[in-house]
Amino acid sequence: MFKEELSPEQLLKIIFEYTAKIASETELKRVLVLMANMGREMILSDRCTVWLIDDVHSELYTTVAHGVDEIRIPYGTGLVGSAITTGESIIIKDAYHDPRHNADNDRKTGYHTKSIITVPFRNNDGEIIGAYQAVNKLTEIDYFTERDLEMLTLAASYAGKSLESVMLHQEIVDTQREIISTMGEIGEIRSKETGNHVKRVAEYSYVLALGLGMDPAEAEVLRTVSPMHDIGKVAIPDAVLNKPGKLTDEEYDLIKSHTQIGYQLLKGSKRKLLSAAAIVAEQHHEKWDGNGYPNGRKGEEIHIFGRITAVADVFDALSAERVYKAAWPLERIEALFREERGRHFDPKVVDVFFRELPKLLEIRDRLTDVE
Repeated sequence: MFKEELSPEQLLKIIFEYTAKIASETELKRVLVLMANMGREMILSDRCTVWLIDDVHSELYTTVAHGVDEIRIPYGTGLVGSAITTGESIIIKDAYHDPRHNADNDRKTGYHTKSIITVPFRNNDGEIIGAYQAVNKLTEIDYFTERDLEMLTLAASYAGKSLESVMLHQEIVDTQREIISTMGEIGEIRSKETGNHVKRVAEYSYVLALGLGMDPAEAEVLRTVSPMHDIGKVAIPDAVLNKPGKLTDEEYDLIKSHTQIGYQLLKGSKRKLLSAAAIVAEQHHEKWDGNGYPNGRKGEEIHIFGRITAVADVFDALSAERVYKAAWPLERIEALFREERGRHFDPKVVDVFFRELPKLLEIRDRLTDVE
């Protein structure tokens, strides 16, 4: 069954629909998916791929290509490499009659590439940052035309500028994540923990969040910020923080103050990640029954991020050897969580903990501390 060329009204509908979606999106991969779908629908191709430039490795790559997984090729190779290098669009009626076509992927997948159209796209400064590549026209005329080139060029003009904005946003988010991870490790080093402690707590928190049915994007936020749960320890004196013996009441109060210190360090930021980190830093020692600290919050007064991190942090603390104790055997850890269900910990989080325990143990073994 061949498809009929779109009317101007149908084209406008597709353009308005996708430009609105792209404009409201901030996650890079979802923008790339929208770009690929828009290109495919506008020119009625079987597949559409969005290629980006990896300057560090001198490669072109795509993480969004209909029908295939990520592809990487050397910069300047293939039809897409030629289009990006020269800045010129390319239309080919039969790819196998063009020496620039790289047939390796066809051989790997069994797919037969025939007609191809490739259009580079630029950022706001006019620099080429990638390219659209559509494959196999689905109309009775089974090759791409100048009209298709006009349509895909229009899509590329808009998408390239939108993509630059999203990539800048992604760079800011990635920078925040790197800062958060580094600061979390600094806090643990001060208390003679390894960086793997915060990595394990992050992964445990993510598994528990997903197990509770949390939106994956929110679960990812928690995974990113949970390494900051003990950042307030940077202000606790070493003599108290690493004391091998029993703490005095005064010393214990000093240790407990790390929750408020961490919150004070982070609360002023309007960035989503740092605001979430402030919540985790303050609330991960609150208890479901209201007997925790620093504010004695009870039940769902405690943010779900704090309730999840509490389980993840205690599980790792009990599983690992520390200056003041040996690692607990798994049976003893399980007994404690059963006993503290509804007291220290949110019952729902504990239930997920037991359901997801095999995954947590796999993470523990994979990220084990190395002397």
